[in-house]
Amino acid sequence: MTIKPGTYGNQDINNKKSSDDVNAVEALLDLIRNCFPDNLISATFSKKTTKKKFIKVEKENNSLLTTENNMDNITTKEYTLSVVDSPGINMLGIVVVSIFFGVVISRLQKKAKPMLDFFSSLYEVSMMLVNLVIWYSPVGIFFLIATQVIKMKDPELVIQRLGLYCLTVIVGLIGHGFIVLPLLYFAIVRKNPFVYMYNMTKAVITALATSSSSATLPVTIECLEVRNKVDPRITKFVVPIGATVNMDGTALYEAVASIFIAQVNGMHMDIGKVITVSITSTAAAVGAAGIPQAGLVTMLIVLTAVGLPTSDIALILAVDWFLDRCRTSINVLGDSYGAGIIAKLSQNDLEALDNPEQNGKAACVNEIMITDSEDEADTNL
Repeated sequence: MTIKPGTYGNQDINNKKSSDDVNAVEALLDLIRNCFPDNLISATFSKKTTKKKFIKVEKENNSLLTTENNMDNITTKEYTLSVVDSPGINMLGIVVVSIFFGVVISRLQKKAKPMLDFFSSLYEVSMMLVNLVIWYSPVGIFFLIATQVIKMKDPELVIQRLGLYCLTVIVGLIGHGFIVLPLLYFAIVRKNPFVYMYNMTKAVITALATSSSSATLPVTIECLEVRNKVDPRITKFVVPIGATVNMDGTALYEAVASIFIAQVNGMHMDIGKVITVSITSTAAAVGAAGIPQAGLVTMLIVLTAVGLPTSDIALILAVDWFLDRCRTSINVLGDSYGAGIIAKLSQNDLEALDNPEQNGKAACVNEIMITDSEDEADTNL
């Protein structure tokens, strides 16, 4: 919002605002309404939005200066707000329902195993189809970019904006990876975060090369266990979950990309829409797969949540291959810091599991001391 990469070279479009835009409060309420859809099937093709309906209202002219020329009633233009079903996918509602659905399945365990197997099979089939599409994606991306270039009135300006957009994303990722995460690690673990980061260099470089946090998983576990001396019980539990769920770099990237597309289209981003983008990016990143360019798929959720054209994703495809590697590195770094923090918080529990006999002996000693003190008290009595 400060750098404004989408308005570079044309500062006027940032102030463009349609007269039928709703305010920030209504945009936030639309976000809450869409979190809880009335019907899961209808959420796949419609979503709740607040619309302004303008009406003409005639008011009596009570002016003291009434003459023959202004005796008519005054006509004013007012509007009413109404919540309607608009075309589009309510991805946020589907994600929220899916989260609750997954929690209930995990609580039921054996009773819900057939349902779990069904979704697991559906996931594997979907991933196979995605892999098939990825093989043809270079051809499709070429024509998508070519179409957008032909439509451009000033290709040089768009390229400059893309360069500024890349700089914005990289600055945000550096701020998160080299300031926020180290501070969080230092505040909890009380150790040098940059030594910890240096020991994860091999995993970060692998993520930069493969653009996949899932493919980097073995290297990440190796660096944590061998270089940073994190307990294997922590790494084998935290890191696989982090590679699937913890996509902090992807969430940051999707928010920046959505605001960039809004600026390119001259859409005014008020506080309500920025909050919508932030929350939706976080929720969408949780569902992103740990494969190359998975963030482009989940970014559709963010764009549809604020009413942006999903076809404009083609604008950033030309540089996404590079930014994808950068955000994947931050994802892996976030997983690594998370494992270090959990290891610190679980230190006492791990020691208790490692020394069950000492805990048992301590309990016996306490019991003997209590018994002896009771006998001594009886004797004195």
